[in-house]
Amino acid sequence: MFKLKRTLLNNSVADGNFFGFYRRCTAGGRSASKIGIEMEENAQPLFTFGVIADIQYADIEDGFNFLQTRKRYYRNSISLLNSATEKWNAEPVQPSFILQLGDIIDGFNKPRKASEKALETVVNGFSKCKAKAHHAWGNHEFYNFSRTYLMNSVLNSKHLESTSEFQSSKHVEENNPEPSYSYHFSPAPNFRFVLLDAYDISIIGRGEPSRKYYQSLKYLREHNKNKNRNVPPEPTGMKQRFVEFNGGFSREQLDWLNDVLTFADNNQEKVTVMCHLPIYPASTSPICLAWNYEEALSVLHSHQCVVCFMAGHDHDGGYCVDECGIHHLTFEGVIETPPDSNAFGTMYVYEDRMILKGNGRVKDRVLLYPSF
Repeated sequence: MFKLKRTLLNNSVADGNFFGFYRRCTAGGRSASKIGIEMEENAQPLFTFGVIADIQYADIEDGFNFLQTRKRYYRNSISLLNSATEKWNAEPVQPSFILQLGDIIDGFNKPRKASEKALETVVNGFSKCKAKAHHAWGNHEFYNFSRTYLMNSVLNSKHLESTSEFQSSKHVEENNPEPSYSYHFSPAPNFRFVLLDAYDISIIGRGEPSRKYYQSLKYLREHNKNKNRNVPPEPTGMKQRFVEFNGGFSREQLDWLNDVLTFADNNQEKVTVMCHLPIYPASTSPICLAWNYEEALSVLHSHQCVVCFMAGHDHDGGYCVDECGIHHLTFEGVIETPPDSNAFGTMYVYEDRMILKGNGRVKDRVLLYPSF
């Protein structure tokens, strides 16, 4: 199966030619107009969960993105989070958990010495929700805090990790002096979720004098010769991803992921993987991709258990079904959502599909599991 899937990948999308397959990929989803009918016809979901991305709260006036092309509603983002928690609390089937896909507060808090206060504000917003949140870390977490701080903060949700199974290889990085922030959990029988650290290899997610920092700096310098490495090395194309505000996955983390997915394969589980950075080009802009997205895809494509990959970072959002049937969902960012709208979703999980009920900028979708 590994060789078969990798042959499909190499033949279909070699040299970054994912975009020609976008129309065929997205045909795997069903029209939003049918979703309400399908939800009525379906039995009670096995469980539900909420998803939200890129809140980027800051107690400052509205502004614009780096290119001055998109308005950002910094102060209002907390109001949108509060609306989301109210909606989740009112759901007839209470969400089992919430996935917060990273960039919970904005980097503008740091020079204002407001990082901890801003974090407290947003955490208080999440505390109003009846469901616990699993927090991914994005670039703005690292603009505000060191990795050591985050590991000891409320944004470390690793205590929610499943510990009753997979004991023989709970984490291959247990003795690693520079471990990644990654874990997995099982909210219901035959389902597993894996949270990855997309800044395990990065120059903002690692600090001097760590081995991974110097490894990341060398890697980025090889791919981006600009003095300001937040400027892409090329104006278009796949190499745009080699910028300082992105990162990647270490070999140790990918080996651990492979072990978790092997366990899931052997136990016939359905797995959803999530982190801040997208890893499939047709689901995002190239400038938002993880540095070594191909390596992460290779691991996912070598297993039958993976049904979905969720990410944030690209505030426009995106969606595609890849050549192995995995749904790649990039969630729209709250930070660029006007006050009269919103950007979050509730996922209803069934035996043969997941149904996303979107709110505001997030669209409704039906995600059928791949069959082999």
